[in-house]
Amino acid sequence: MTRPGTRATPREEQPVRPPRSAAAGGGRPAGGRAAPVPVTPLRPVSAVDALAAALRDRVLSGEIEPGTPLPEQELAAAYGVARPTVREALAVLAHEGLVRRERNRSAYVPDVTPADLADLMFVRTPLEELMAVTLAGRRVAEADRALDAMAALPKDAPWSQVVAAHMALHEALIVAVGSPRLVRLYSSLAAETRLGLVRLRRVYEDRDVLVAEHRELLDAIARGPAEAARSAILAHLDHNWGMDRD
Repeated sequence: MTRPGTRATPREEQPVRPPRSAAAGGGRPAGGRAAPVPVTPLRPVSAVDALAAALRDRVLSGEIEPGTPLPEQELAAAYGVARPTVREALAVLAHEGLVRRERNRSAYVPDVTPADLADLMFVRTPLEELMAVTLAGRRVAEADRALDAMAALPKDAPWSQVVAAHMALHEALIVAVGSPRLVRLYSSLAAETRLGLVRLRRVYEDRDVLVAEHRELLDAIARGPAEAARSAILAHLDHNWGMDRD
């Protein structure tokens, strides 16, 4: 019953309560008061984190081109933050390998050259090959979830979100192998891989093609056998990073 002067709350707006334990007498202690529900505190996003995220998205979407200087004073004015905040945000991106900082020079996005990408694949390919052979015949649920996230992105989603889903898929496969050393080796290539993936936005203007290629890869690894999985990953990695369209 609703008290006079109050309005009933619609049922769909009622908060969802955790199920009560029958063994515990309906989840209430002897005094009759409901037991407190454990809550994980929310982590506030600092200005540094917010600025780093904004710049990261622009870098990985290709909006900030390689070699573009990132002066602290201009960024502070553009985003309405203090220069120390900009300095810390750039330090975060430098640690991730997405920007480079040098003495007496503004931070900038490093250029990943064709030679850099060739050397990257020289090291990355054997790691992915080892992953495919080891996982042959297995389905990796976390990789499937990353693929579903990629497929669910709207057509106008920034390319940085495609990069994130792409990296999550490949990293899930590497983690599934169960080798901490393999994970560390692969992680050391993450920054250059992400910057290289920025180039692929020119190749995969139709993102459904990218999703289909990764679905074929996951299916091939799940089917096995090892040699078929090896062939699938080698074919998957055999691309030119869109450099013939530069």
